[in-house]
Amino acid sequence: MSLLAIDVNALFFELLHILTFFFEVTGAIIIIYGGLTAIVKMVLLEFRRLKIPYNQIRMSLTSKIVFGLEFLIAADILATIVAPTQDELIMLAVVVIIRTVLGYFLEKEALEFEIT
Repeated sequence: MSLLAIDVNALFFELLHILTFFFEVTGAIIIIYGGLTAIVKMVLLEFRRLKIPYNQIRMSLTSKIVFGLEFLIAADILATIVAPTQDELIMLAVVVIIRTVLGYFLEKEALEFEIT
């Protein structure tokens, strides 16, 4: 019976590792996609092939960064579930606070771009 419980625990932790990796990759892809899209739009804007305001490009990039950061925070939370030592919990708290503050100010900046 205990062998079955060990296998279920091992399977659960392996699933958490896979989901953590998935969320990390998804967050990175969203941020990279936002950056590449912003570069392409900026180049097209400079060559007058695109007629959108520069602030709209910045707002789009900012929203992608904030969205990507949310996935990275989720990955950090999942990673901490796997190894909840005191050091891991402190590191998670610091990372979540930094990313949340960064996300808040990026979101605030994006809202200012909408107004102007």
